[in-house]
Amino acid sequence: MHPERVPVAKEGIPFVFLAVAASIIFAILHWDIPAVAALAVTAFVLYFFRDPERVIPDAPGLLVSPADGQVIEVIQAKEGALSDHASTRISIFMNVFNVHVNRFPVTGKVKKIEYKEGGFLPADKKDAFIRNEQNRLLIEDEKGNEITVVQVAGLIARRIVCWAETGDRLKRGQRFGLIRFGSRLDIYLPPQYLVEIKQGCKVKAGQSVLAKRAN
Repeated sequence: MHPERVPVAKEGIPFVFLAVAASIIFAILHWDIPAVAALAVTAFVLYFFRDPERVIPDAPGLLVSPADGQVIEVIQAKEGALSDHASTRISIFMNVFNVHVNRFPVTGKVKKIEYKEGGFLPADKKDAFIRNEQNRLLIEDEKGNEITVVQVAGLIARRIVCWAETGDRLKRGQRFGLIRFGSRLDIYLPPQYLVEIKQGCKVKAGQSVLAKRAN
């Protein structure tokens, strides 16, 4: 498992440095408007890559959201999953104002990680989960159930980051990656999990309960 990034994701540091450097250069040149604009960009980058702590539910059998954002789809589907046991897909859209650090939905083991090249359609499009660049993780929970989590790039997002590695054992709510600048995350649940969220709901990574294990 690669080191976690807190409280600001390390992947955002180069963007922060560039924005700060631009602000300083513009200020030295007395270019007031560009300097103010660069400062605004710096503030936005810091805000985008923020990584707040979360209160993780500790009740047994819960599956929490792996991402901040809005649930745009809850359907019966298995296409795109890494397990034949998948029955339900929950899709979460992350806009540029959401926290983009992704968290593990359950306590379990990373059985497989599969990266797939693809396009950069708007992440809220229905076929983005198949056509866009993505990174898929197959997770085995404490009861042996298989869950697939898919990080999907979007129109603006061009960099998927995954700190988890095959064989890692992670706890529910533990950070495992992020996606830069707007994106989507899909999670495929096996029949053993009963969905407790609806389309249109706002969720927080590591904190909002999406489903509960029936056994």
